[in-house]
Amino acid sequence: MVPSKMEKKYVFPIVISSLVCAFILFTSLNMGLVSSVNKINSIFPISMTQRKSGYVELKVELDTPRPPPPGPALPRFAYLVSGSKGDLELLWRTLHALYHPRNEYVVHLDLEAPLEERMALASRIDNHTVFSKVGNVYMITKANMVTYRGPTMVANTLHACAILLKRNKDWDWFINLSASDYPLVTQDDLIYTFTNLSRDLNFIEHTSNLGWKAGQRAMPLIVDPGLYLSTKSDIYPATPRRALPTAFKLFTGSAWMVLSRSFVEFCVWGWDNLPRTLLMYYTNFVSSPEGYFQTVVCNVPEFAKTVVNHDMHYISWDTPPKQHPHILNINDTDKIIRSNAPFARKFIHDDPVLDKIDTDLLGRENRSFTPGAWCSGKPTCSEVGDSNKIRPGPGVQRLNQLVTRLVMKANNGQDQCR
Repeated sequence: MVPSKMEKKYVFPIVISSLVCAFILFTSLNMGLVSSVNKINSIFPISMTQRKSGYVELKVELDTPRPPPPGPALPRFAYLVSGSKGDLELLWRTLHALYHPRNEYVVHLDLEAPLEERMALASRIDNHTVFSKVGNVYMITKANMVTYRGPTMVANTLHACAILLKRNKDWDWFINLSASDYPLVTQDDLIYTFTNLSRDLNFIEHTSNLGWKAGQRAMPLIVDPGLYLSTKSDIYPATPRRALPTAFKLFTGSAWMVLSRSFVEFCVWGWDNLPRTLLMYYTNFVSSPEGYFQTVVCNVPEFAKTVVNHDMHYISWDTPPKQHPHILNINDTDKIIRSNAPFARKFIHDDPVLDKIDTDLLGRENRSFTPGAWCSGKPTCSEVGDSNKIRPGPGVQRLNQLVTRLVMKANNGQDQCR
């Protein structure tokens, strides 16, 4: 009897304990289920009650054709426009004809230019409404001495490249021009034509067939006084003559070029020692601007395959070429246009041929900017609109014809670093 009473004594606590455990277990399972559903809903936000109505909308969205993927980004150009004594007005005109708010510009008047001219240029840039607002025109105020046939011109070009890389790396090609150069197409034409090109291409006229240049430019030793004097004077010869190099192959060509940013970085930063070695070699070379970049690019296999053998200029030379080309005038208009080139040189200030180029090729009026899709305000181009829009004109057909032919040859390995 005693055990029976003991069992009855513990029945009630056991039942109560069981009920409490069952309640806790049920509550835990229910909370876990709710938590799981919440997690599922966080991943798939369409609830069960919404799924049927939302399914129709989802199906409609899937059936709607998607817009095509965006094309290649529009390229940007980085310009050096340089001049000397008496070039202020010519440089100012060229800068306006070249201007586009997408691009970067470095301008330079060398030490031969009077201080008054350099200060006038700096003042014009600082006080220009568009230039000051966009902030993409920079003047080298600490002017360099530049000797046309000497290494100081190469040093000045590399200086501008370094400034452009420091100021803004968001550009694709570097173009060096002088104040006596002038564009033959609009910047919208140029941007449009280069949009689908490989950003690694380098437009450099070059040849390894030195001909008369071997004896008259490569073998003589010269000294450029611009390296150590504050007044300009011509290069002078030194002795003895030297043999042609065997450590690298010499190339020569035009001093004007369109260089990829990757090649500019290679020349300025020089993670390989070749750019520095060649810079020292060309210090004593006659007309080093016509050989330095050509020899660098063609002696590096990585860049040699990127070369397009053209300087993107129309230039009228004697045969054989003299140190300076012909001065272009109104009688050269047809030849200038038929060249399909984006730039031409050499022009003098206010020649009528420049007015004809403005009117017939650029659509430029009143010495203002060359009009493009970015232009806004009244008068035209007094304000900056959308710089990511372009409106190519008739010049794009001429330029595209030239570039297509040249790039096709380069892609086939023709006329490259030979």
